Amino acid sequence: MIAFVSGPVAALAPDSAVVEVGGIGIAVQCTPTTLAGLRMGQQARLATSLVVREDSLTLYGFVDDDERQVFELLQTASGVGPRLAQAMLAVHAPDALRRAVATSDEKALTAVPGIGKKGAQKLLLELKDRLGEPIGAPAVGAPVTQGWRDQLHAALIGLGYATREADEAVSAVAPQAEAAEGAPQVGQLLKAALQTLNRAR
Repeated sequence: MIAFVSGPVAALAPDSAVVEVGGIGIAVQCTPTTLAGLRMGQQARLATSLVVREDSLTLYGFVDDDERQVFELLQTASGVGPRLAQAMLAVHAPDALRRAVATSDEKALTAVPGIGKKGAQKLLLELKDRLGEPIGAPAVGAPVTQGWRDQLHAALIGLGYATREADEAVSAVAPQAEAAEGAPQVGQLLKAALQTLNRAR
């Protein structure tokens, strides 16, 4: 079991990072939020979970041990594999997922691509006693809503885009962010921003 990787960031992509550990580049699948905190050439430490399949070994990386633990707990529910668990963490922070399960918030789970109404109901039942109570205080909407621009801009710069390109992409997805109910999801906005940048090139 590889518990974490630590070293300089050698490469960044929209869904993964390569961290150099002892002269070896280790590819780690990450959520957009995790990638937003990484910078090329700078030291990084990611908690990791190794998923073993017959035909592959995939390492998933997380900001901290709590996020990794939630990722692993989510997969104890039937029908939840590593990709869906990662998608859930791309849309919701660990505490937001705990809160959604604790309050039986179907709407929060159906916001995750790949989870429908029936799937959400099943997950709420299965995860009820597994995720535990939220650790932090309830998130306050306003500061997060204002912070999405900075987070998205930092993520695009981290992926190697020029400041001007990042500015344009942030402006392009602003209407989508402002139309979102509650705090905009940075992970979804990053995907939309990358699509606009790919079209522009």
